[in-house]
This record gives sequence, C-alpha cells and structure tokens, in this order.
Amino acid sequence: MKPSLVLSLEKVTVSFDGFHAVKEMDFSLTEGELRFLIGPNGAGKTTLLDAICGKVKPASGKMLYYPEHRAEPIDIARKEEHRIAELGIGRKFQAPSVFSNLTVRDNMEIAMSQKRGIMAALFAKTTAEQREMIERELELIGLADKASWRAGSLSHGEKQWLEIGMMLIQGPRVLLLDEPVAGMTDRETDKTGELLQEIAKKRTVVVVEHDMEFVRKFSSRVTVMHEGSLLAEGTIEEVRADARVAEVYLGKKAV
Repeated sequence: MKPSLVLSLEKVTVSFDGFHAVKEMDFSLTEGELRFLIGPNGAGKTTLLDAICGKVKPASGKMLYYPEHRAEPIDIARKEEHRIAELGIGRKFQAPSVFSNLTVRDNMEIAMSQKRGIMAALFAKTTAEQREMIERELELIGLADKASWRAGSLSHGEKQWLEIGMMLIQGPRVLLLDEPVAGMTDRETDKTGELLQEIAKKRTVVVVEHDMEFVRKFSSRVTVMHEGSLLAEGTIEEVRADARVAEVYLGKKAV
C-alpha cells in the first residue's frame, strides 16, 4: 500500500525585508518517513521548518496538512503556531530545553500536561495509563533507568533524547528536528539515529542536519536546498550522483 500524504508545500516563499529566505519551495512528506533536509548554510532549511510549524508566515504559497481520517487537507500557511501544534506538528529546536532542576519523569509529566500549566502539572496526579505511557516513552528514548535523575545532570545527548521524549508524549504525527546530533559523541549520535528510525515507524520525522556521516548512515530520503529553493531530492546515493549538488554544496566532491 502506498504511504499516505501528510504534508504538501506548494510554491512556498518566505521573505524578510525583501530577502527570500525560502523561494517557491515544493516539499511533501508521507506517513512514516524519516526525511533529512540538507544544504549549505543560508539555504533556508531552518526557515522552512519555521514556516511549517507557524513560527514565520509565508508570503505566498500553500502548505497543505492532511489529517488522519479526514478527506480534505487543511491549509496551515496562515494558522497560528499553537493551532499547528494541536493538529499534530511538533518542533524541536537545536538547543535542548528541559527543566534542569526537575527529574526526568517530572519533565515528561509536564510535557504531557502542558495545557494545564507547569504548576498544575507538578501537583496533579497522573493516572495509571499516563504513567504507563511515560514509562514506555522513557524506555524508547533510553532514559528509563534515569527517570528519577535531575534533568540538569544528564549529558548533552541525554537532554536531547529527553526533549524528544517530551515531544513524543504529546502525540505528534510529524516531528521537526533541527540538528539533533550537534555536540553529541559518536555513540550518542548513532543512538539518536537508531531512535529516529524507531520513531519513524509510527510518525513522520524531518531532520535538518549538517553531519553528512549521520545522514549517510540513517537517511532514507534526502531533500537538498540551495538559496531557498529545492535543488535535488532522492536517496543519499541519488543525491551524491547529482552534479548540481556536487557543484553548489560539496565543492564538486562526492558526499
């Protein structure tokens, strides 16, 4: 069965004071995809994620989101950031953002109960079903044995995994990640790649990344941007063989 469409961007342009950071960009995602978004600095990768999650608004173009069990897509181009999040699109920025003085489990409980506010989440009792969900996600991100640790005592990589877990507990359908392995050890990087592959079995994941070794090892499909536009798309092997990519991104050297 052909994977169903989750998101489709059509001729999306994002401008800042006349400068086109993203220019007539076409981009689509399907269910259960682990997509890597690469390109030189200034290519527009992060701005594209900003547009998808509603942090910035496109000047033109359509951004169609296809909810589950609904025939008609929703154009999210003008929707507020929190509305897009409610539809199931979650965004993680490069630097981990966790509550350092609280335990790993507390962080997960707060993420689960964000609508109630931090203080309400801290004092509210979690149900058995919620506790089971938290334990399941902690197992997935490899922090089950550190659930009672303060988040501030975790390594950089573990903080990144915790924040990914805090996103997962909110049940997003699409995860947008910006350079998740920056600053990680080789072991943490590999573990993160394996985690993302596992997550993509049930969700769609988009990763902006500069670590080409990481992209080589864990990508299934790669989108290359240059000067705000789509340059090339395909498997890492297909992208490596593209002369345009070699010229503008790799200095005429193979990936």
